[in-house]
Amino acid sequence: MTGTAKKATRDWQSLDAQHYLHPFTDFHDLGRKGSRIITRAEGVYIHDSDGRRILDGMAGLWCVNLGYGRRDLAEVAYRQLLELPYYNSFFQCSHPPAIELADLLAELSPGDFQHVFFTGSGSEANDTQIRLIRRYWTLMGEPERMTIIARKNAYHGSTIAGASLGGMGPMHEQTVLTVPGIAHIDQPYHFKLGGDLDPDEFGLQQARLLEEKILELGPEKVAAFFAEPVQGAGGVIIPPDTYWPEIQRICDEYGILLVADEVITAFGRLGHWFGSEHFGIRPDLISFAKGVSSGYLPLGGALVGKRVADVITAKGGEFAHGYTYSGHPACCAVALAALRAMQDEHIIEYVRDDLAPYFNARWAALADHPIIGEARSVGMVGAIEIVRDKSTRARFDEDLGAGTRCRDLSVDGGLVMRAVGDTMIVSPPLVADHGHIDELVDKAWQSLDRTAASLAAEN
Repeated sequence: MTGTAKKATRDWQSLDAQHYLHPFTDFHDLGRKGSRIITRAEGVYIHDSDGRRILDGMAGLWCVNLGYGRRDLAEVAYRQLLELPYYNSFFQCSHPPAIELADLLAELSPGDFQHVFFTGSGSEANDTQIRLIRRYWTLMGEPERMTIIARKNAYHGSTIAGASLGGMGPMHEQTVLTVPGIAHIDQPYHFKLGGDLDPDEFGLQQARLLEEKILELGPEKVAAFFAEPVQGAGGVIIPPDTYWPEIQRICDEYGILLVADEVITAFGRLGHWFGSEHFGIRPDLISFAKGVSSGYLPLGGALVGKRVADVITAKGGEFAHGYTYSGHPACCAVALAALRAMQDEHIIEYVRDDLAPYFNARWAALADHPIIGEARSVGMVGAIEIVRDKSTRARFDEDLGAGTRCRDLSVDGGLVMRAVGDTMIVSPPLVADHGHIDELVDKAWQSLDRTAASLAAEN
């Protein structure tokens, strides 16, 4: 560590409170409690400034698929920064890392994706998709096809366009979102909304909300349906098996574009290169970020299928859109190395055939805990629902903050879990082994025990 890294925790917390505005944070609450200062990491563990080793059950923010401390990725970044640290992709220029990464992504992607537009993040990727969708329909001679349908409780980024597209209520309440032509339908959240309906019946019911909305708006005005294969930040909402086939049928019938936001579900998270493959989706556009570089450097992008690419590349002249860091050389070089490492180390096969089945079985056992109403998982994402009454799915009083209480007790006990309301979610690194999964589930159970005791004491 450097000399400055030897500050005491309280000194780091003081500086942090004075200067650093954190994302998605109650600043008053953070100032009262103080930040947890993360100083280093290796494998599936992070370490804080007080010397605690913590199992990172969220792989950073759904992104550190290959785990921490990969010297090979760091060395790739170092070499690229020496050779060509930056050049833009404007003015008919390119460079080898972006070209090679685009070629590899075309090889790994499902269906007929041969083109990539690089961005710096998932939010920017989804902004780009809006531009591509509307440009496509204009060039097709149907500029009235403006409206994009998305889902409530979906997360598509935190830019104005991404937040408008997403269906997160608290984000919409805090600002006037200004992107027109976006409509929302309800989500396939069976635990919350399904009641006594069979999951397959519920899946069809929720999928058909798309058709109802298309007919309400007018099919000639609808451009696209935009959705995550699994709603990640919404609480790991896994659609019933009937949902995505019906969504695909509706998109095909009305000729609208289907956009899969795979910022979380791509690059092995569901045991495939892309989550669309798991659900049998045939998207026209795919957004990606996070796991493409295993989080080592920021990178995102839009994969553009043949239907859209043929029109965008052949008609209409300049596509007036781009970013300073589109196709950044070092970011692309690291992503290329990360994806090649996943190929060489057979990470996709390991997740699909070994790690995910073991994780799914162990995670399901958490449903037996007295305050858990459901434990669900797919691939390497999981959620558990904290409830007061298992039979009725009744929640604890909101003022008790059961989810945030469990999150804090979990981290204190050596495990990062994320709270989405009273839903606890995990997304561990894809290089975890069975022992790490056992540790994760055991510590999750212990955190639930402490949460139950804390809630009982307060009640």
